[in-house]
Amino acid sequence: MADTADTANVIVRPPIAWALAVLAGLALNWLMPLPFLPSVVSAGWLGAIVFALALALVAWAIFAMTRAGSNVPTNLPTTTIVDAGPYRFTRNPIYLGMVLGLIGLAVAFNSLWLLMTLVPFALVIRYGVITREEVYLERRFADVYRRYRARVRRWL
Repeated sequence: MADTADTANVIVRPPIAWALAVLAGLALNWLMPLPFLPSVVSAGWLGAIVFALALALVAWAIFAMTRAGSNVPTNLPTTTIVDAGPYRFTRNPIYLGMVLGLIGLAVAFNSLWLLMTLVPFALVIRYGVITREEVYLERRFADVYRRYRARVRRWL
């Protein structure tokens, strides 16, 4: 078990929140389908492309973080501020990838339900994860984190 004294103490592990959003959206879509795209749109391919791009962003972010020697899981201590790879453009590329992945699935399945699960997922990530991580990182890395935060946007 990780030492939560040296973590952000997020309210939920982000992959679990993402999986719950996907499962809820798929279950609701199964019970009562709510398409949102016109039938002339090739939703499957478009959604697959968005999902693949999201997956590539998440993989790139994980690679950059592990290469810098920091931990990826939120229940482990952060060892350094990573500002390479996608972290040059966004402070939260993994969460951005999760949001894009959910959008990709919503488009691929043409499911308004999946798209609507994006709202609670984004709120949980923003306020239950990112806010706590930002407080933790500022406490742990002080001016190094403040300079990084001033230079790189939270999302895009």
